[in-house]
Amino acid sequence: MTTNAQPGSYAPDFRDPQASNEEPTVVLPTGQYGSYTAADFPAPPGVPPLAPNPAPAPGFRRPKRRVGAMIGGAAMAAVLGAGAGIGSYAFLVDHNPSGVSVTSAAAPSPTLDGTVSAAAAKIEPSLVTIAVQASNGSGIGSGMVLDKDGHILTNNHVVAGAGNGGTITVTFHDGATATATVVGTSELNDLAVIKVDGVNNLNPVTFANSTDLQVGQSVVAAGAPLGLSESVTSGIVSNTARPVRSGTNNDAVYLAVQTDAAINPGNSGGPLVNLNGDVVGVNSAIAGTSSGPDGGQSGNIGIGFAIPSEVATRVANELITTGKTSNAQLGVKLTGSDSELPTSTGVPLGEVVSGGPADKAGLRAGDVVTQLNGFHTTTTDGLIAATRFYAPGSTVTVTFIRDGGAPQTVDVTLGTT
Repeated sequence: MTTNAQPGSYAPDFRDPQASNEEPTVVLPTGQYGSYTAADFPAPPGVPPLAPNPAPAPGFRRPKRRVGAMIGGAAMAAVLGAGAGIGSYAFLVDHNPSGVSVTSAAAPSPTLDGTVSAAAAKIEPSLVTIAVQASNGSGIGSGMVLDKDGHILTNNHVVAGAGNGGTITVTFHDGATATATVVGTSELNDLAVIKVDGVNNLNPVTFANSTDLQVGQSVVAAGAPLGLSESVTSGIVSNTARPVRSGTNNDAVYLAVQTDAAINPGNSGGPLVNLNGDVVGVNSAIAGTSSGPDGGQSGNIGIGFAIPSEVATRVANELITTGKTSNAQLGVKLTGSDSELPTSTGVPLGEVVSGGPADKAGLRAGDVVTQLNGFHTTTTDGLIAATRFYAPGSTVTVTFIRDGGAPQTVDVTLGTT
């Protein structure tokens, strides 16, 4: 996995009826796109996150947010989990009905067989369109069937608008519709599980590890872009682990699968699949260059992001079984900005909480973390995203520099929030 990007900000698909064509985008300054390298992506310092409702006026600036939350305890917490949790959450599959399963967990390399049409044919029966109607507006998103009991996975920002007396209507591949209820949501992962009752002949998706993906590998995005249900687009994997920020309140930070498959508003919550039709990510956000001519933001420009399947299956399993999620914690505080440029040195620890996982492993305040399980942490959000990739209770290897010395490594068993 590689990381050269700094965090970005995204607006939800749910929109106020007075705000036209609002899109989940990162907006780069008009006329400057192309001058940024991967190290600057997706937004340079000072480019603000977009407000959910309505879209910000031209020239709008929001102050940089400082990251001072303790990892594991607050919205900006870095929630680290470890490799032991990856691929171990089996759900709704014949060989292990107790949890969500990543089908290629044991595969030594990604399977690149199949065609776009075959992948589309496999995923379409599992694809749903989600319409949310609330007193303050409406919106359309996408989702995927998890099991025959009616559980459906989508983005939290797709259904967040239904929290105050709103309704959620799900349309299935065969045209059938049903009203859904929210089982549980995770704002810090921008994921949600909803459920329909009394619907037969459901077609659950299968999952594959996003860590098996290769840059340049073909993938297919499915969903309801701009309300056009059962749409599929194809492209390649542009980056396997890009730290990005999205969600209703901009608090979801994750190592996204970046793709140039066309993703637009309405795709949120839909699947990104490999050519076998296995889900490798949950489409969640796009990047844009400028505002559109009608006052909204621009649509797809070939830079889209999906929440990795490992995170999605773990969170879905927890939401279904308990209605809530737990996140791993390192037990440190970070200082930095969510729009900072990457550095070559790493992320300094502002404080190490006494008795916490980092403290027990021997980390100290002022240590500069350069890698986590081999992932290069060049920004605060990069460290947060890398840590949220893993499950609580796992052990990760942290590489750090102390007092300008040589790199050191230490194994940290992560706590739970």
